[in-house]
Amino acid sequence: MSHKHVIGVLGGTGFYDIEGFTKVESRRIETPYGEASDEFIITETDDARVVFLPRHGKGHRFTPTDINYRANIYGMKVLGVDWLISVSAVGSLREHLKPGHIAIADQFFDRTKGIRKCTFFGNGVVGHAMFADPVSPALSDMIHEAATGIDGVTVHKGGTYVCMEGPQFSTRAESHFYRSIGADLIGMTNLTEAKLAREAGIHYASMCLVTDYDCWRSGEDDVDVADILAVMRQNVANAKAIVKATVQSIVQRNATPKELPVMIVTAPDAMNPETVEHLRPIMGKYLP
Repeated sequence: MSHKHVIGVLGGTGFYDIEGFTKVESRRIETPYGEASDEFIITETDDARVVFLPRHGKGHRFTPTDINYRANIYGMKVLGVDWLISVSAVGSLREHLKPGHIAIADQFFDRTKGIRKCTFFGNGVVGHAMFADPVSPALSDMIHEAATGIDGVTVHKGGTYVCMEGPQFSTRAESHFYRSIGADLIGMTNLTEAKLAREAGIHYASMCLVTDYDCWRSGEDDVDVADILAVMRQNVANAKAIVKATVQSIVQRNATPKELPVMIVTAPDAMNPETVEHLRPIMGKYLP
């Protein structure tokens, strides 16, 4: 059965399914970039197909650096995903963004170390994608609207997300520096996903579950993993309800994503044929 709307969800532990979505199958997708974090869990509801993937693998096996981001996004694309909702834990760099709140980031600041593979280009094919506005305004708006309709949810629209390498949390000096440049949130995964989703032509939005105040706030205990996990568990039910309402909104509005073009600059006769074939399933219309 084909579906007009295919929505992907990248999440962590607890985001394997949502009540009311009927599981169809679990699939491992072969990619030119290796294995994805786990099986893609494919579900159906109304006129939509919803594809779930735990970014860290079931049981949280992969560090933010070790996640195979290219395989994850590639798999979403070949499964037909047009809209991709990221659900992730973040630290807050602002007083008003309190643990338990939800923020929808709209900008990113890169503090990764260049270790991750964050582009599909290279190896004989060079391309570029516009990234001034790294998330989908339309999808972000639908997530925000869905969140405001759920009792007990405090949601904030917009904010700059610092993407650090991890897996260590910030030093106090770093935390204060990020605040000084106007950043609002800090996490370890979303920027890399957003870059690859843009190259693959997938509309991406970042739903951030605030779990802590990082380490900048005087009088506040430093980041504690046990506390983060406790807040995260409390937020999972709300996050699932928001995702479900967002999917319903996409279907009801018959929302159609706009094209996100890439510019390939390598001359056709200079392209590596193997790389071209790797790229064809995710951006074939731009290739010779």
